[in-house]
Amino acid sequence: MTSSDSTQKPQAKDPWDLPDVSGLVVGVLGGTGDQGRGLAYRLARAGQKVIIGSRAADRARTAADELGHGVEGADNAECARRSDIVIIAVPWEGHAKTLEALREDLAGKLVVDCVNPLGFDKQGAYALQVEEGSAAQQAAALLPDSRVTAAFHHLSAVLLQDESIDEIDTDVMVLGESRADTDIVQALAARIPGMRGIFAGRLRNAHQVEALVANLISTNRRYKAHAGLRTTDV
Repeated sequence: MTSSDSTQKPQAKDPWDLPDVSGLVVGVLGGTGDQGRGLAYRLARAGQKVIIGSRAADRARTAADELGHGVEGADNAECARRSDIVIIAVPWEGHAKTLEALREDLAGKLVVDCVNPLGFDKQGAYALQVEEGSAAQQAAALLPDSRVTAAFHHLSAVLLQDESIDEIDTDVMVLGESRADTDIVQALAARIPGMRGIFAGRLRNAHQVEALVANLISTNRRYKAHAGLRTTDV
């Protein structure tokens, strides 16, 4: 081996070389709400095993039966325990309380936070200030034994739940501390036809991703649309 061979840098990993996540069980906490229900439907329709969680197991099971595609319903704790990946889609007002109660059940899990801390007044939607910096950072602080990522913020619940739509034309910005974890979430997003998962930085950059939803709400109101995002030149 020559000296030049020994110092040669390893080839950079292809960013689109993502893992196979088809066998992973996905739990959706807040799966009876519009966003959670829409995500559960799309993932299950794509062939993913999905469990939706609610504070009331009966409510979750009823919603699961309505969604079909093999979706199951359970209370939040059982949903968390049985899932490999857990999407947090609860209302912001109940975010901290829900995660505090499920800390042990979510230990060791890959958690995907898609909660947007927003307020509303006569001028429309606006981003709220979060002590930890963002909903995702709050989740990371409350779940020290979980692997927390952030994704799925900018998706229209209306489009997600519309059974007549075959593809959702949008990118999903994915944030997290571990490339292995963000690769999994990117691959999960790509399971839904029309979607791509795009790495968008570490959790410290989650605030502006969450806050951008307020801008999209303003866009949608003006143009009577269900706007998403596309990242160019990637």
